[in-house]
Amino acid sequence: MPIAPGRQPIVLGALLLEANHIVSTEHLIDAVWDEDPPSSARSQVQICISALRRLLTLLPVEAEIVRRSPGYQLSITPEDLDSYCFESLVHEAGNLAQAEDILGAAEMLREALSLWRGPALSGVASQVLESKALRLDESRLTAHETCINLELELGRHRELIGELTDLVQRNALRERLRGQLMLALYRSGRQAEALDVYRAGRTHLIEELGLEPGEELRQLESAILAGDESLLLDRPAHATATAASASEQPAVLLSVTPHQLPTDIPDFTGHRSLIETAENFLRGGEAEAVRIVVISGKAGVGKSSLAVHLAHRLSGEFPNGELYRDLRGSQPQTVPPADTLGTFLRSLGIPGPAVPSSVEERTATYRSMLANTQTLVMLEDVESEAQVVPLLPGSAGCAVIITSRARLTGLPGALQLPVEVMDQEQSLELIGKVIGPDRVAAEPEAAAALTQVVGGLPLALRIVAARLAARPHWSLASMVGRLADERHRLDELAHGEMVVRKSLSLTYESMDERTRRLLRLLSVAESVTIPAWFAGALLDDDVYRAMDRLEQLVDDQMLDVAGVDAGGDPRYKFHGLIRVFTRERLHEHEDEPTRLTVLGRVTGAWLHIAEEAHRRLHGGDYTLLHGSAPRWTLPGHHLDRLLESPLDWLERERGNLCAAVMQAADHGLDEACWDLAVTLVSLFETRSYFEDWQHTHERALIATRSAGNVRGMSALMCSLGSMHLNQRRTSLARPLLESALAQFRELGDEHGTALASRNLGLLHYRQGELDRAAELYRQALAGFRLHTDLVGEAHVLANMAQIELDLQQYAAAEERLNRALEIVRETSSRRVEAQVLNKLCKTHLLSGDYERAEQVEGTVLRMVRDIGDIIGESYALQNLGIVYGRQRKFDTSERMLRQAVEVREGIMDHLGASQIRLDLAEILTVKGDTTEALAVAEKALAMFQERQAEQWSRRADEIVAALLDRG
Repeated sequence: MPIAPGRQPIVLGALLLEANHIVSTEHLIDAVWDEDPPSSARSQVQICISALRRLLTLLPVEAEIVRRSPGYQLSITPEDLDSYCFESLVHEAGNLAQAEDILGAAEMLREALSLWRGPALSGVASQVLESKALRLDESRLTAHETCINLELELGRHRELIGELTDLVQRNALRERLRGQLMLALYRSGRQAEALDVYRAGRTHLIEELGLEPGEELRQLESAILAGDESLLLDRPAHATATAASASEQPAVLLSVTPHQLPTDIPDFTGHRSLIETAENFLRGGEAEAVRIVVISGKAGVGKSSLAVHLAHRLSGEFPNGELYRDLRGSQPQTVPPADTLGTFLRSLGIPGPAVPSSVEERTATYRSMLANTQTLVMLEDVESEAQVVPLLPGSAGCAVIITSRARLTGLPGALQLPVEVMDQEQSLELIGKVIGPDRVAAEPEAAAALTQVVGGLPLALRIVAARLAARPHWSLASMVGRLADERHRLDELAHGEMVVRKSLSLTYESMDERTRRLLRLLSVAESVTIPAWFAGALLDDDVYRAMDRLEQLVDDQMLDVAGVDAGGDPRYKFHGLIRVFTRERLHEHEDEPTRLTVLGRVTGAWLHIAEEAHRRLHGGDYTLLHGSAPRWTLPGHHLDRLLESPLDWLERERGNLCAAVMQAADHGLDEACWDLAVTLVSLFETRSYFEDWQHTHERALIATRSAGNVRGMSALMCSLGSMHLNQRRTSLARPLLESALAQFRELGDEHGTALASRNLGLLHYRQGELDRAAELYRQALAGFRLHTDLVGEAHVLANMAQIELDLQQYAAAEERLNRALEIVRETSSRRVEAQVLNKLCKTHLLSGDYERAEQVEGTVLRMVRDIGDIIGESYALQNLGIVYGRQRKFDTSERMLRQAVEVREGIMDHLGASQIRLDLAEILTVKGDTTEALAVAEKALAMFQERQAEQWSRRADEIVAALLDRG
C-alpha cells in the first residue's frame, strides 16, 4: 500500500491497533504530535483520514474508515488483519499443545511467525504507539520461544542450532533462548559449546547489568557439566531452561537496532570484481577479529557509491543493524572521533546524560555495546587512521566499510580495495542506464568516443549523461563535438581534479542565471545537509519556487538527494568536489557584502525556526533572552510541518545549527550568533550535549567581545554558567555568573538579571549558603514575574521550596510547590512539571505523608515513561522504592530499587546504579538479608572508590562497616 511518510503511517497504525473499535481524535493527535500538537492538528488529522480512505479503496480487502464520535473507526474483517491471525494461531497452538499434539502446535506457531515481516510498526515514529508495538514484538518473541521449546521436544535440536544462535545474538539478555541453545547443543553432542554459550551469557549479564544468570540457567549449566542424561530426549525427565515470565521480571532498557545507511544507488554500475572480493572477505568463515574493508581512490571515482551499494548487499548478514557516519575527511573541519562515538552511542539507545565525556570511555562503551553482535559500520570520507581507530568495534561478528582518499595501510588486517576509473564497457553501461540503451546502440562509435573524452570518471560520466537525458533531441555525436569545441585540451580529462572542473563547467554554463546563482549561493553556508527551505532563504524567494530550482540542480547532477526529512521534503548534499567548484564560482561572481547579506539571511532563518521550536516546547519564550538580529521567516504551514516534533527537529538539525553559530561568529554576525547559541540550549540541556553547548557559546563569546556586544556577552556567560552548574563545576560557574549579573544590572536588563540571579542562587545553595541563595531567588522571582516568565517563576519557586525542605518547613515548601505546579501547567513544559513533582514527593516523604508521596511519584513515573525519559524513570523508581520502604512494604521497595539499578546499568550509568544500591542495601538489611546487603554495599563501595567519589565512598563505607559489625 503506497503511503506517504510522516503523519499518515501513524494515523493508520493507531487505527489498525484498535481495528473495529473507535479511536478518539485526541488519541490520534497525541499519537502524531505527542504533547505538542499545532493549532491545525484536527484539520490535519482529517486530511490524513481522507487520504487513507482513498488508499484503502486500492486494497484487495474490504476495509473502510468511518466517522464514529468522538473519533474514527477502521472497519475490517478480523481475518484480514495479520495481528488477529497471529493471535488466533498462537491461541490454537496452545490448545493443541494442551491436547499433546506437539507437532501440530509447532507447525501452527511456525505459521503464525511467518506472518511477521519485521518489528511491529517499523518506521512509524510515535511515542504513543511505541509501547503497543513493543507488546506485539514481545508476543512474537514469546511465541518463537514456545515454538522452539516444542520443536526441541520433537527432537529437532540439530536443525534449531543455527536459528537459536542468531536469536541469542540478537537477544543476548533473553535467558530462555540461551537455555534452549545450550540444550540443543548438548543434545547434539556439543557439550563444550553449550558451556561456552553459558559462559558468554554470564559474562554479558555481568558486564551489562551486574547480575548473575537466573537460577534455572545456572541449574542447566550444572546439569550439562555433570553430563546429566535426564537432559537427553529419550529420557522421561528432561530439562529446558526457561526464564521467568515477563510479568515477573522488571522492565529492562530496550535495545535499539539502527539502520542508517544512505539510499542505495538504483543504477549502480561496474566494479563487479571488487564487490565479489569484498563480499567474500566480509562473509568468509569464522573471523577472529573485526573485518575491515578500505575503499580508496581519487575524488569522483565512485568510492561512496561502491561502499553504499556493497553495504546494502550485505545488510541482511548483519541482523543487529548498520551504523553510518560521514567523517568529512576532505573538508576543512573533519568530524572528531568523540562526536562520532557520541552519535553512535545515542543511536544504540544510550541517552545523552549517560554518554561518557572522554574518547577512551566512549570507545569502551561503544565496543561493549557491539560485543557479541553482528553490526555493520560504514565510515565515509576518512582522513587518517587516527580518525577511525576509536570507531572500530572489538567484536569479530562486526564488519567495517571505510572510504578514503588515502589507502589507510596502517589498519592491520584490513582488505585494501583501490577503485580505478571505469573501463569502456562499464562506462557505456552507465551511460545506457541514464539515457537508455537504445540511444547508445544507435551511435556506438560516438558513445565510445564519449567515454574516452570523460576518461571513465564516474562523476564526469554522470554529468554528461544527465545533459543528454535532459535533451533527448541531442545526438551523442553532438555532445562529443560540444566537448571538443568548448574545451581544447580534453585529453586532460584523465588527469584528476581538472577533469572534474571542466566537466562541471559544461553543466554550469548550460543553466539559466537564476539557477546558477542558487548553485553558487548554496556554498555560502557550512551545512552538513541542505533542507529544502534553505534555497528560499538564499534567494529571498518563495520556498516552493526555490525548491523547484533545487530539483533542477539534482537533475543536472550538481546536487545529490541525501534523504527525506520527517515532513516528507527532500534533503540535499554536495559532492565534495562540486562544493569546491561552486565556491570558486561564488567568489568570482558575488562580492563580500553580498555574501555576508546572504549568510545573515540564512542565519536568520535558522534562528527563526529554532526560537519557534523553543516556544512550542515550553509554551513561550520562557527562560530565554533574544537579540535584535533580523529573522527570515518561513510560511506558517511549512513551519508546522517542520516542527511537528520540535525537539526532534532540533536533534536532526543539530549539526547544521551548530555550524550556523560558528559561521556567524566567524563572519562578525555577533547579534545573530549569540541569539542562536542560547536558543539551542533547549536541545543541549535536554539531551546533555555539553560539548556543543560549550563550543558554540565560547565561539559566540569571542564574537560578541570583538563587537563590544555587552548584552550578548552577558547572555552567553549566564548560559555557560548554567552549563557548568549542570556538570557540578561551581568554581567555573561562579565568575561567569557574577560577571553576567553585574553587566545585566548595569544594562538595566531585568529579565537577564533574573536569569543570572536564579543560576547564582543555585550555586550558593549548593555551597551551603542558604541565606544568600534565598535572597537571589527572591530577586529572580520578581524579575520573572515582571516579564511573565512562567517557567522561570516555577523554577525559582521550586528552588525556594528546596531551601524550606532543608529547614524542615514542610508546610511552606508544599504550598510553594503547589503554586509552582499551577504555574508550570499553564505552559507545555512537562519536563519542568516532572521536576516540580519530584520535589513535591520529597516534601510528602519528609513530612511523613507516605501515601501522598506514593501518589505523586506514581504520577511522575507515568509522565517520564510517557515522554521516554529513561533517566527520569530511574529516579522515579528509586524514589518509589524509598517511599515503599518507609511504608514498610519491603518486598515492593526492593523490587522498585532493583528495577532502578537495572535501568541505570542498562544505560551504562554505573555510578548512579551504585548510589541506588546503597538504598537497596538498607532495605535488604531491614528484611534481615544482611549477606546480600553486604554484597550490594561492597559492590557500590568499589565503584565509588574507582570513580573517586569521596562523599559517596564515605556513606558506603559506613554502611559496610555497620553490616560487618552485625556479624
